[in-house]
Amino acid sequence: MADPFPTCYLNGEYLPLAQARISPLDRGFLYGDGAYEVMPVYGGRPFRLEAHCARFTRSLGEIRMADPHDRTEWCDIFAALIARNGGGDQYIYWQVTRGAERGRNHAPLPNIPRTVFAFCAPLPVAAPAVLEHGVACVTTEDTRWARCDIKSLTLLANVLLRQLAVDADAAETILLRNGELTEASASTVHAVIGGELRTPPNSCKILPGTTRGVVEELAARTGVRYCAAVIGETELRSAEEIWISAATREVQPVTRLDGRPVGAGRPGALWRRVYDEFQRWKQELQHQPWR
Repeated sequence: MADPFPTCYLNGEYLPLAQARISPLDRGFLYGDGAYEVMPVYGGRPFRLEAHCARFTRSLGEIRMADPHDRTEWCDIFAALIARNGGGDQYIYWQVTRGAERGRNHAPLPNIPRTVFAFCAPLPVAAPAVLEHGVACVTTEDTRWARCDIKSLTLLANVLLRQLAVDADAAETILLRNGELTEASASTVHAVIGGELRTPPNSCKILPGTTRGVVEELAARTGVRYCAAVIGETELRSAEEIWISAATREVQPVTRLDGRPVGAGRPGALWRRVYDEFQRWKQELQHQPWR
């Protein structure tokens, strides 16, 4: 990942990221007590704004926090951050923690001012080799907690799982729980089985991916059969195509899994159809207002 852009937002102020400070007693720092979101920006226009904001508000609600800003206020923050950081293609990261209190108390949950933080960074672009040859992934058992549907700050399990991919010189770690596919350490996983695109159904085991929703819509636009369905380990390993999708990945083809080729060992025809439509759709949206 490239270095973040220089200007951030912290509790009502726009300031140099290098000067941003929080209390060491902030519950986000002590407990990971908060939620976050990541949203791509194409041509200065936030992508899937409503879906990202809705997921963020839901995550806060699931940890018994109200969203400190309404949509208009968040849009004002995003617009200012995008402009102050040069516009164009980038991504926005934002988070809210429960705030800082005196001392360290697990409970009761305190009613204190929230800590609101956001920054921007260059949007990663897939290398030509990724589009031509695909990426490698590894698999392991899903050892995360039971509420993966909450986009919480407590990501240590995901970090350790992702490190397994780094250790294997792979792009991602795909997770299995009780013999069934859940997702990857920081991506949604899709598989083409019998010519049909399948993604595991949303549940507390899986983060409801916003880019997953994009893939579903693009499948419909391009005539690719799609369904949400349980995918067993055997089905995954014999899939014709495997894709991973995320806000900062878009949708990428997996061509090797645990050292073995996926399908023919090269990006598949259905992935290419959906990927190309994604690029066309982005160009269409850049000319539409977002607020």
